[in-house]
Amino acid sequence: MLNVESRRIKYRNIVAARGWLLLSFCVFSCTQKKSASSKDIAADTTTDTTHCVAPPSRFAVFKATDSSAIVAEYKDTCKMLWIPGGAFEMGSNSFPDALPVHKVKVKGFWMDEHEVTNAQFAAFVKATGYKTVAERPLNPADFPGVPADKLVPGSAVFTPPPHPVNLNNPMQWWTYVPNASWHHPEGSGSSIENRGNEPVVHVCYEDAAAYARWAGKRLPTEAEWEFAARGGRQYADYYWGDELKPGGKWVANIYQGHFPDANTREDGFTGVAPVKTFPPDRYGLYDMDGNVWEWCSDYYRPDYYKNSPEDNPTGPTDSYDPDEPGAVKRVQRGGSFLCSDQYCIRYKAGSRGKGEVSSGSNNLGFRCVKDKQDGEK
Repeated sequence: MLNVESRRIKYRNIVAARGWLLLSFCVFSCTQKKSASSKDIAADTTTDTTHCVAPPSRFAVFKATDSSAIVAEYKDTCKMLWIPGGAFEMGSNSFPDALPVHKVKVKGFWMDEHEVTNAQFAAFVKATGYKTVAERPLNPADFPGVPADKLVPGSAVFTPPPHPVNLNNPMQWWTYVPNASWHHPEGSGSSIENRGNEPVVHVCYEDAAAYARWAGKRLPTEAEWEFAARGGRQYADYYWGDELKPGGKWVANIYQGHFPDANTREDGFTGVAPVKTFPPDRYGLYDMDGNVWEWCSDYYRPDYYKNSPEDNPTGPTDSYDPDEPGAVKRVQRGGSFLCSDQYCIRYKAGSRGKGEVSSGSNNLGFRCVKDKQDGEK
């Protein structure tokens, strides 16, 4: 259970200090050690890439849609690929919450070849009338002292500062944008027109799970996701191999340049890329690295791997994050267009992400999986 009173106090203090409503979000980010002084900001490159934290989460306080009422209609048109299953060594020695590396076996399953797109999500919304959490009204009773005009639906949008900043405070490059949602990715005035082939964003766990139910699918377990992403490469640094730029080419949509203020867009993109822009993995899956983070069905606990079962693990029965003990979190995988070796390396093989279940942002999406059906060859 979320501690409602503590969140009211937290958000009231945020509003008082910042002068505007910063409803927080589940952007998973890596932090940098503190510089000696402000003059060292640009020069400080000592990054602790194994310690990652999330800023305070967006507290969804009003449910205008009963997502549990969504039923399977099998309207999803995404091509699915057969992942044969097998055994592999799951985890990474580079990240404390991905230890210990342990043997896991997964059954075969079907997986979407790419992340769910705006066009696919629009079809779901048209068929069901579903409203995402980012679009739903906020209850003033849950935010005492906050002016009514600040209580507007919205979501977190990456907003790069015009100059170098210390990387300890992600609030310097994330902004709560009123009316930002899946069909207004940058807020009012933006749209997904001519962007149907981009991955849908600003979807929280509830939104992703509702879509999966409608499509007759489900969200992948963390073990399924990693098995598929590895594609048989057990000990590679990246899911595509050991070289960051094979043949001198970028093979995933990640961040190039000085984070967060100077993106050189060497890979061609400053934000999300259309699905299938970069080469697929050995199973034919696209964007298992970078582009947008992807929700998994597992609850997040940093200690889960110590007791994870070997056969088809589905995650712990509850969540716990020492960085935010009161928040309910699920695993996210794959990194996003904001990851790089300079800042957040959680797009590397075996690494884990995490997100509060009612939070979304413009670098967070998902893809679906499906079990083998009875009688299916």
